[in-house]
Amino acid sequence: MNKQLFTLALFEIVLSIVITVVIIYVSYSILHRLFFKNLSLKGNNISFTIFTSGIVMSIGMILSEILPSITNVVRLATTQAESIELTTIILYSGIYLFIGFVVAIVINAAVFMLFSLLTRGIDEFKAIQENNISVAILVATTLVSITLIVKESIALLISSLVPYPEVSNFL
Repeated sequence: MNKQLFTLALFEIVLSIVITVVIIYVSYSILHRLFFKNLSLKGNNISFTIFTSGIVMSIGMILSEILPSITNVVRLATTQAESIELTTIILYSGIYLFIGFVVAIVINAAVFMLFSLLTRGIDEFKAIQENNISVAILVATTLVSITLIVKESIALLISSLVPYPEVSNFL
């Protein structure tokens, strides 16, 4: 058994779980405070639960594209002859997470603008607060669909920022 690889794998698992839990918690808190102060998952508002599930799923898909790049930086730091400092790892991780956060905001804003254009006269936030399940399903599905389409581009953008070591061209 390769102990270094095993330790690195355990570290990556713990890091992924911690980052995911923190990001989803913060995102849910922001969403709840900004738009749905009087609603909770404890109540009977199924549309809020559906809407929140769509956002959590979207965030999860975005994080699934960002976390491998963070773990690649950690892997590079532990396996390369030239060591990468902890501050550099934290800096790159912060940049990747910031990009993911910005992309999530852009996707959510695009979904709400698209939904507003498609359904003039319907205030989606008010409809969700009034437990309009059909609106919540449509908004959540649109959000997840756009995230599915964009997530590969996010992965490419993030992986282009990973500080891979220079490789000489032998040709």
